[in-house]
Amino acid sequence: MAPYQPSKAELDRRKIVGINAETVTDVSSTDYPGHYPGEDHSWDKFKFEDNFEVKIYKNEPLESSFSLIGLDAAVANAFRRIMIAEIPTLAIETVFVANNTSIIQDEVLAQRLGLIPLKGSKQGLLEFLKWCSPPAEGEAPYSIDSNTILLELKIACTRNEMAAKGETDPLKAYHNAHVYAKDILFKPFGRQRNYFSGGDEIRPTNPDILIAKLRPGQEIDVDMHAIKGVGSDHAKYSPVATASYRLMPTITILKPILGKDAEKFARCFPRGVIGLETVTKKEAAKKGSGYEGHEGEKKAVVKDPMKDTVSRECLRHEEFEGKVKLGRIRDHFIFSVESVGQWDSDELFLESVKILKGKCDVLKRSLTNMVR
Repeated sequence: MAPYQPSKAELDRRKIVGINAETVTDVSSTDYPGHYPGEDHSWDKFKFEDNFEVKIYKNEPLESSFSLIGLDAAVANAFRRIMIAEIPTLAIETVFVANNTSIIQDEVLAQRLGLIPLKGSKQGLLEFLKWCSPPAEGEAPYSIDSNTILLELKIACTRNEMAAKGETDPLKAYHNAHVYAKDILFKPFGRQRNYFSGGDEIRPTNPDILIAKLRPGQEIDVDMHAIKGVGSDHAKYSPVATASYRLMPTITILKPILGKDAEKFARCFPRGVIGLETVTKKEAAKKGSGYEGHEGEKKAVVKDPMKDTVSRECLRHEEFEGKVKLGRIRDHFIFSVESVGQWDSDELFLESVKILKGKCDVLKRSLTNMVR
């Protein structure tokens, strides 16, 4: 007996997570073998290739937005977790304090320095710079040009003799009253000059990050070692400010919403989600359409559901009861990725795919060896 093939409308219905006034329904996936009698839901590579789709909405160095359609939630979440915790970046690991007379304690200053994102030559960071292995107990750190970046911050606050008498603005009354990330200097050694020079030198991604505030007589004199790491070891190595996804919202208007109700309905959603159109003569003449006798009136139409935040506001008004149905598409993931600057936002996703592929290869080899 040939497997039963449900209609496209039925398959689309199964993909929707229902959003009701007080509950969420159909949250569990049902597209796995044996759930529906007579239907074949075994995973198929060619079927996946036909259904999978990528849509890119925004692609900038520090921010990108895109959709992955036809993907399982476990795989989508794997990409998100890899982008947060498993893509290597450069960050300050060790701080050697020679002098710190600011009001910030040494350990707090070290933490603030470690959280400053750094950038530099991509070739140097990806190809030349290697992992720095932690030293064994009782041994000194093994720092060489291919695994450690040297940085320094030497700055002192002094009075500005040229300032007006009675000046109260510290930025005018003193020199170096504020210490910024741009005051961190890169000290190349060995072969690092071949990779990190000119515009490709190691530097903070945002030069205006405030580190400390000084007053005359106070100074900071520290040397720093930066190494490669991953976000699962410490958040300072995470290459993203945020990497998140949400399911694509769906808004289905079941019955016509007209006139003042249409305007109120549009206000229940973020701007751009619901549009207002005029009922045409053809629509008004069609029996059973719900628009009979309403030619020229405004009607509510769904314009861009992706902008919706699924606040359920429209479900709180009696005039819309039974006229609208909200949901989310369970296999349509809208990703939002914000890079801190060391990686371009689109590169982060491609790197997460590469890392996940490597994990799958390791698992495949392990299964093969286990069988042997």
